[in-house]
Amino acid sequence: MRDELLRLRASTEAEAATLAASLEALFAASRDSNADDEHDPEGATIGFERAQLTALLAAARERIAEVDEALRRVDDDTYGVCERCGLPIASDRLAARPFTRFCIKCA
Repeated sequence: MRDELLRLRASTEAEAATLAASLEALFAASRDSNADDEHDPEGATIGFERAQLTALLAAARERIAEVDEALRRVDDDTYGVCERCGLPIASDRLAARPFTRFCIKCA
């Protein structure tokens, strides 16, 4: 399981790096442009894109934190145990969400 979590972390880190670079490029383009988001016909699109990239980057960073926590649980030998009820988390749920902390019933 540790290897799978490490692969998931690496792919999520790569995704976060790509999103961060895209967001920085968007900010740089906005700085280099005289466009005014509020009055530019493309402003709403630029604002939406900025908000979308920011939200996706935040979600990727949250996923990295969740995977790190799952790796801690692997080290503590508590991985796969629901934090709420203490029962085992179903293997299908762990396959779908390997960083989950709760069984289906408690989620």
